[in-house]
Amino acid sequence: MLTHAALRLLQLVLMLLVLSLVTFILMKLAPGDPVLTILKAHEGAVTEEDTLLVREQLGFDLPLYQQYGQWLSGVVKLDLGQSYTSNRDVWNLLVERLPASIMLMAGSITALLILALPLGMLAAKYQNRLPDYISRLFALIGSSIPSFWLGLLLIYLFSYQLNWLPMMGGGSISHLILPSVTLGFVMAPEYIRLLRAGMLDTLSQEYIRAARARGIKEWSVLTRHALRAALMPVVSLMGMSMGALMAGSVVTESLFGWPGLGSMAMEAITQRNYPVIQGYILLTGLFIGLANWLSDMGLVILDPRIRLGGGRGG
Repeated sequence: MLTHAALRLLQLVLMLLVLSLVTFILMKLAPGDPVLTILKAHEGAVTEEDTLLVREQLGFDLPLYQQYGQWLSGVVKLDLGQSYTSNRDVWNLLVERLPASIMLMAGSITALLILALPLGMLAAKYQNRLPDYISRLFALIGSSIPSFWLGLLLIYLFSYQLNWLPMMGGGSISHLILPSVTLGFVMAPEYIRLLRAGMLDTLSQEYIRAARARGIKEWSVLTRHALRAALMPVVSLMGMSMGALMAGSVVTESLFGWPGLGSMAMEAITQRNYPVIQGYILLTGLFIGLANWLSDMGLVILDPRIRLGGGRGG
């Protein structure tokens, strides 16, 4: 287990190193001049001397490998540079937006599970019957609706028409409901299909028939035996979903004005604020790697044979 954990940690470090290099190169190849972004924030005419001075201050006059080396050495010290527009440390900006993204991730996962678990279980329990048809119809509709369109629909219904929930912004649970439901709804179809397929396969196993023959209640058979086995692929997919949500859903956060990492990234892209973009992408990679690691740990908990196998291999 320790060997496996050390290997996964090494893979994560190498992945982040490659990601940082690719991100840095893409930022240099991107159209637009960040120097103009900085100079436009100040009043008055922009002269050639001003442009050259800013380029020198930012180190743009150095070779690319030296620029990357300086930036990477700062990353190791948790110094991601300064924002071009606010002159604030990028690390502080990311940490400031992180709690909102954590709240949105937790809310979205909660909405996802509330929708996917009962629909997937009922679809498998009542295969080719009304609950199964309803579940498959929901999955079809959910996978066909873009998140921004669903978000606009929810805003119109619950904010504009009924005035039950705030339209935009953050800071309270009421602000969290609409973006969480939006993300949970569009992610739920894949989980419903996975759970239904896993439950159908598990319910046909011999040990399930033996449990029923011993008189174990059907609800206990479904939840304690069939659901536990069917959750294996769901947990694997959950790791990727958690990583994406923690990194921030750019479209949904921008639509609802949610003050998370995604909306910050959208602002940085429009402003060509390269240090913020690079820090955001690096943090995204870290979250995805950690989420996949947590997914592996969840599989170990669900299936002890994985733990035993890892112990023998280590």
